[in-house]
Amino acid sequence: MAQASAPPDAPGRRTGRLKVLLGAAPGVGKTYRMLDEGWRRALRGTDVVVAYAECHHRPHTEEMLEGLEVLPRVRRTYRDMEFTELDLAAVLERRPDVALIDELAHTNVPGLRHPKRWQDIEELLAAGIDVVTTVNIQHLESLNDVVEKITGVPQRETVPDDVVRRAHQIELVDMAPEALRRRMAHGNIYAPEKIDAALSHYFRVGNLTALRELALLWVAERVDETLQRYRAEHGIGGVWETRERVVAGITGGPEGETLIRRAARIAARSSGGDLLAVHVARSDGLAGASPAALARQRQLVESLGGSYHTVVGDHVPMALLEFARAENATQLVVGVSRRGRLLRLLNSRGVGESVVESSGDIDVHLVTHERAGRGRHRPVPGRDLSLTRRLGGPVAGLALPVLLTMLLRRQRVAEALNLNLTSEALIFLMAVVGVASIGGVVSALLASVTASLLLNYYFIPPSGRFTIAETNNVLALVVFALVAVIVAAVVDRSLRLSRRAARATAEAETLSSLAGGILRGEQDVPVLLERTRETFGMESAELRPRGPDGTAVRAGRAAEGDASTEIKVPVGADQELVLRGRDLPATERRVLVAFAAHLTAAVERARLAEAAAEVEPVRAADRMRTALLAAVSHDLRTPLASGWAAISSLRSRDVRFSDEDKEELLVTAEESMAKLNRLVDNLLDMSRIQAGALTLHLQPTALAEVLPPALDSLPEPPPCRIAAQDLEHVPDVLADPPLLERVIANLVANATRHSPPGRPVTVAASVLASRVELRVVDRGPGIRAADRERAFAPFQRLGDTDNTTGLGLGLALSRGLTEAMGGTLTPEDTPGGGLTMVVSLPAAGVAPD
Repeated sequence: MAQASAPPDAPGRRTGRLKVLLGAAPGVGKTYRMLDEGWRRALRGTDVVVAYAECHHRPHTEEMLEGLEVLPRVRRTYRDMEFTELDLAAVLERRPDVALIDELAHTNVPGLRHPKRWQDIEELLAAGIDVVTTVNIQHLESLNDVVEKITGVPQRETVPDDVVRRAHQIELVDMAPEALRRRMAHGNIYAPEKIDAALSHYFRVGNLTALRELALLWVAERVDETLQRYRAEHGIGGVWETRERVVAGITGGPEGETLIRRAARIAARSSGGDLLAVHVARSDGLAGASPAALARQRQLVESLGGSYHTVVGDHVPMALLEFARAENATQLVVGVSRRGRLLRLLNSRGVGESVVESSGDIDVHLVTHERAGRGRHRPVPGRDLSLTRRLGGPVAGLALPVLLTMLLRRQRVAEALNLNLTSEALIFLMAVVGVASIGGVVSALLASVTASLLLNYYFIPPSGRFTIAETNNVLALVVFALVAVIVAAVVDRSLRLSRRAARATAEAETLSSLAGGILRGEQDVPVLLERTRETFGMESAELRPRGPDGTAVRAGRAAEGDASTEIKVPVGADQELVLRGRDLPATERRVLVAFAAHLTAAVERARLAEAAAEVEPVRAADRMRTALLAAVSHDLRTPLASGWAAISSLRSRDVRFSDEDKEELLVTAEESMAKLNRLVDNLLDMSRIQAGALTLHLQPTALAEVLPPALDSLPEPPPCRIAAQDLEHVPDVLADPPLLERVIANLVANATRHSPPGRPVTVAASVLASRVELRVVDRGPGIRAADRERAFAPFQRLGDTDNTTGLGLGLALSRGLTEAMGGTLTPEDTPGGGLTMVVSLPAAGVAPD
């Protein structure tokens, strides 16, 4: 049994410890396990009392109570009914070491000290009493709505997740769904009269499997939390390979998708492996990664079931390893360095080699790719500057030092400010920094050289010559030139990074806004076109075919004869996005490509929806055609044969019939013709539906009103009793009454034909979410799982050798008619042996989930 433990008790007054026995469903043995835990502790000498145990009249559980001290319950009357509840005061007065208390999520009768039992238990824990309790997964508050969707049963009694999380121990009481259903069938959980209903509703294999998975995952998360807490408390930085966690380090380069797919394959080889992708961003700004490429790679990771992360660090290898160790990763996937041969000759290690050297117990996969060894695409200095600044920078680098020289020479003559050489050098340095902010590092270099020459010629003695008399002035001039160059380079880099960061932030905000709109349901093509037009400030945006023909979808309005710039971006294979208005720079065009990708997806969704809408009538007509052909050969045969035989007998001259015999033959002929007339009317309606000339007469239909005429339409009295259950207690279904009548008649006839003598056929109904399920249950030999779908094929009579009772089209006809009404017909095993046919139809007046 899986267990999760809480942190040790805080220093100070001892509080009680809580142990929770968590089950996936009723009947898995939580109460039995709680009492067994009580016996185990009692045999060790611990003072144990049973404060509250709900045995539900299960003999094996009640036997476990014998020999344990059971405290009396408190009795309360509520709404003229008497209830027994946990006597909290008696437990506090008794003060045992351990109290066994069943049903943690129970709601107390009004008038007790606390409204919820978990609040009673918290008071006992505060008093220093250990408690062992039980709860089912469906009672956890966070999973309440999920369980209701699975089972169709709302849970009104819930317990906050935090109450269970704080438990010192959480133990999962587990049982396979098949074993639990066998316990149910043997009468070990519910009374015999409730077994069939429970197995057909809450205790289905699918429900139990889903609840079991929820319980296992919830406990697994708690176990993982406990492990991480233990590692943190004990300072354990090494990797514990409790679960395969594969981390892919991506840079936003073209090799990212290769690394992600390789990491996904590695994770998929181990059941339950986790996939994580991490991008390391430099703390001083952007490192040249393409935001659009990172967005695509993030989408790829999430589509493969992984998670995307971004960490900040100046040393990429260490940042990758720190993230991997923090996530307890077992494997790390990185790409082979893109550094060129020159850097390799200079013994410059790439990220991959550095990661391998420092990886320790983490397995590192170096993956080759098409960009390996081809060098990096570095930004060209100044490429982010406008043409005006690229031209104005060198001009300023030449003109500004000359202008400063003229001003400083004039003030020297006038002796207005009395500046010395140091002050004059700083003023020139400030000019160089200004030029760097205008034209970049190249202009700053030109300004520093010009300023150094002018400073030497006009201000360093002897002035008027390029010679320098004092050695310290030589050093000052050299330091000035170096400082000017370094400062200019730093300022230029800072400005470029700032501009790139601002641009990237704007792009990220734009893409985030687009993604948020899609999540809010703005996925229609016109809505996306309007958002595109507004985002880029264009006059109009339209989606049109690339050829001359076709209808365009437009957002905004362009004036006639407008000579605005027209920008075209391909959308899909045969359409293009056309924007009219201002010219877009290259950075905005990159974001526009992302918008075009979303438009491509929206167009494809619209095409698929249109194709599905076109195909659906064809599919419906095909189902009707199949049902019609099956009915012609199957259902018309019996009344035709009966009527033909009666009329032929009356016309025969070889036999003389009495008046009573003639009357009986006439009645047979009349009944056969009446039945034939009804069938022909139904078939004509079906043919009209097939041709699209008549819609189905879907209307609220009560199952209790359809069953009697369905049984009356059987060709002969059934050989066994037909038992109806709960037909009056379910909502009406949305169906065509004559078609539903024929479906039920076929299924009942099939069930009675295979049921053993003396065993009734049960027709029961239940509600599941927004649908009503009708079950026709027999106790016959059943059908093997491998043959179930074959049983619905025309002309199949599995296990039958008598061909006089039909052509084996009853189940095929029933499934075709059921699907035509928007329902499903599926077979299930009957607990204890037999076959159950389940007809699922939408409930009338209930919106589908």
